[in-house]
Amino acid sequence: MPGPLTRSLTPSLTRRDLLRGAALAAALHRAPRLCAQNQAIASGPFQPTWASLKQYRTPEWFRDAKFGIWAHWSAQCVPERGDWYARRMYLQGDPTYDFHVQHYGHPSQFGFMQMDHLWKAEHWQPDQLMQLYQAAGAKYFFALANHHDNFDNYASTYHAWNSTRVGPMRDIIGEWSRVARAHSMRFGVSNHSSHAWHWFQVAYGYDAVGPKADVRYDAYRLKKAGGKGQWWDGLDPQELYTGRNLVIPDGLNTIAEQKAWHNEHDGKWHEEDPPENPRFAELWALRCRDLFDKYQPDLVYFDDEELPLGQKGLEVTAHLYNSSVARHGSQQAVVFAKKPTPEHAGAFTLDIERSRSTEILAEPWQTDTCIGDWHYDRRIFEQHRYKSPETVIALLIDVISKNGNLLLSIPVRGDGTIDEDEHAFLQALASWIPQHGEAIFGTRPFTVYGEGPPEPITRDFKEQTRPHTAEDVRFTQRCDTLYAFVLAWPADGIVRVKTLRRGGEHAPPRGVQRVELIGAPGPLRFQQTAEALLVTMPPEKPNPYAYVLRMQT
Repeated sequence: MPGPLTRSLTPSLTRRDLLRGAALAAALHRAPRLCAQNQAIASGPFQPTWASLKQYRTPEWFRDAKFGIWAHWSAQCVPERGDWYARRMYLQGDPTYDFHVQHYGHPSQFGFMQMDHLWKAEHWQPDQLMQLYQAAGAKYFFALANHHDNFDNYASTYHAWNSTRVGPMRDIIGEWSRVARAHSMRFGVSNHSSHAWHWFQVAYGYDAVGPKADVRYDAYRLKKAGGKGQWWDGLDPQELYTGRNLVIPDGLNTIAEQKAWHNEHDGKWHEEDPPENPRFAELWALRCRDLFDKYQPDLVYFDDEELPLGQKGLEVTAHLYNSSVARHGSQQAVVFAKKPTPEHAGAFTLDIERSRSTEILAEPWQTDTCIGDWHYDRRIFEQHRYKSPETVIALLIDVISKNGNLLLSIPVRGDGTIDEDEHAFLQALASWIPQHGEAIFGTRPFTVYGEGPPEPITRDFKEQTRPHTAEDVRFTQRCDTLYAFVLAWPADGIVRVKTLRRGGEHAPPRGVQRVELIGAPGPLRFQQTAEALLVTMPPEKPNPYAYVLRMQT
């Protein structure tokens, strides 16, 4: 934590140095002078308190939508080396550091701000991508507004390091928003920048060993004046790198010592305000409100446990909710965050990253995951290691049976394109999801989510799967129609649904009247016995993925 850190510094980097650095960072961070009206949240029924935000209810349109696609796209996709490039390139001993030195240069000379400059998005055609996403069945679309690397992918009023001034020279969020809505899809933004103040502090570090041992990286030395005559003329690198908040002290001259220090300090998942840089949280809130007011997102994803940055998170969430009420007459926005405490549950919609619920949850929720790494990794493509359509379709089925939605990231290359395997993956989804849409969109959970062994639950974001059999069944319902998803074709041609046995606790009072297989002609033969509902499947599979029985009750 910051307090113990400052007490443990070596004499070469004292507490006074840190305070001086924080003061400098605050000065460098100054945005245009703000009046009270600029800082006020939108008026309405929601106040910036947990008690008031618990008025929130997830809107019905989200419960109907079920499936969204996410473009988790930024300059970190340019090197095509996967997640957290902007942090890992500064960690000597990490393979990403070695890759960066070999391909771009030492991080004292070629820091991540240079990668922002290299990002051109030169082949990005958002309308064509949105057609693919919509054809695959997505009802909402998410774009990354900013990541922990503190770069805004929109025309930010309060942050000069944004995609209209650096790199693509385009309003990424504005274009995504326009195209998504032109395709009648709800539009969401993900905001990860609350963690930049600690996550990006590695850019102020140095090599522990080697020919450049003790040479500080670019963020430590770069100032606005140094950009004169260069591509970043007029920009202040300290605004991007957030200032000296948790700078590693001198004298840690083994890779193991530095790794331990980072893990204990800037590598922790801090949710609090930076204690010696309050201006960071103030500007974060202004950037959020600017994002919400300019693009009016239907959904907002915070990469935080509960809401970010204490009171500032409460304020921007209340602002979004009240703005939605003003536009729609009722609160129609969706805010996602993770791991609410019991006393705060209900103030936003629960998101579970790279995992899922084990049961039906009373309130709607969302799983977010990716077919590969969040940021594009060429190695995954070349080794054909994306999640399979079978895996994702089974995940979607399991999630919606438990009152959830699935948000799926399709990684985008730095140039704005997706690769051949991703095209094939989306085509596979397009062959299955729309055809079975009646059993997915607008449905609600049954009294039980399904049958079969429990799915393995992810720990530490390491997803696990298991083979499915015809005993793995999931349910949804709509009015008098019950849908049973069978996750594998029965070897003997008979599906046995034990939940719907005659006289069973969950059997429909009038019994099952008719059974059909979506994608196959005519009704199926069935028998409701004391052990199970027995359904005789047709000779041929209608698709290679999963099989949906439509039952009239």
